[in-house]
Amino acid sequence: MQHGVFVGIGECMVELSQTDAGLLRKSFAGDVFNTLWYARAGLGDSWITRFSSAVGTDPVSAEMLAFMENAGIDTSGIQRLEGKRPGLYMIHLDAGERSFSYWRETSAARSLAADRTKLADTMDAASAIYFSGITLAILPEADALSLIDCLKDARSQGKIVAFDSNIRPALWDSPEKMKNLLQLAAAASTVCLPSCDDEKNAFGDTSGHVVIERYAKAGADMIVLKDGSGDVLVQSGDDLVNYSTSHIANPVDTTGAGDSFNGAFLAEFVQSGHIARSVQAGQQCAARVIQHHGALVTL
Repeated sequence: MQHGVFVGIGECMVELSQTDAGLLRKSFAGDVFNTLWYARAGLGDSWITRFSSAVGTDPVSAEMLAFMENAGIDTSGIQRLEGKRPGLYMIHLDAGERSFSYWRETSAARSLAADRTKLADTMDAASAIYFSGITLAILPEADALSLIDCLKDARSQGKIVAFDSNIRPALWDSPEKMKNLLQLAAAASTVCLPSCDDEKNAFGDTSGHVVIERYAKAGADMIVLKDGSGDVLVQSGDDLVNYSTSHIANPVDTTGAGDSFNGAFLAEFVQSGHIARSVQAGQQCAARVIQHHGALVTL
């Protein structure tokens, strides 16, 4: 496609990350927003990159919206909810590997799918749509199912629907609910972008090939399986191709690795439809990002 609207549906939070001086730096991030950030960098000027979410009416929410707009991300799909505030998280690092502490129980984004009419309008305007397992995990179950139904309709209309399961078990009420909704989400998606270790831990899959087979059976047209610093395995139709990944010694912070891969991959894919070039774009973007602190790196 030469032009269109790329929509991401999810949560953006206040991010606190460590600096070299041992201080904390404030920024804004969240898995879907991070992916939009990197997609924006790869999309042509004829594309609109739009975030669909919900924030509050407080000063921090206003600062977040200004941050998005300054990054070239359209905020017209974001609802402003009186009395609500964004969630917050802190990154903890150990030799470049990350862990997180979250404060998101009352996040405004938990209401992002409460209005089905607004959801449908968002889908109608989109050429390509991206969401994640975290998007689903923070929603009430009825809203999550409503979102999946709208995504099914969007896919049936020929729109590209992309999904990263981005499994965070602590966000879910139960493993059974998590597995059920993730499979339903995959069934609504054109492209799935899972991570191998997450899938093995959550579903008990014994190999990357089992992960791919499960998502293919769910109904996804393409599965792009990431494996940390390992190779990328892509199944599209009957074709299964392995793409080698260059080793990066001593990464600084792997926080944005998967999201940056997704953003760059999808930006190339929605424009060219070329899988190999899309994988290469994702790998190159992720390799740059993990050499910097924080989820968002200016490219």
